[in-house]
Amino acid sequence: MTTHSSSDPMHGVTLEMIVNALVARYGWVELSKLININCFKNDPSVKSSLKFLRRTPWARAEVEALYLDSLDEPTADDKEDSGFNPWTQGH
Repeated sequence: MTTHSSSDPMHGVTLEMIVNALVARYGWVELSKLININCFKNDPSVKSSLKFLRRTPWARAEVEALYLDSLDEPTADDKEDSGFNPWTQGH
């Protein structure tokens, strides 16, 4: 059996996964500041955002670009625990 490996970071990632990841990382308020679209500002939900993003290619492109950029940036948790590596800690 062959294993397929892709260098594309978007391979296997759904739009719903992207929206959920961005909301978890930034929250709706910060997300609406980073990407100026009403579905992130007025009564935001994943369902309404997905509906809008699937019909609006330019907005989807911005969301995907932010997601890709966020993969390169360490989170606040990563910055705090940058010295801890569980693979090098032995018992």
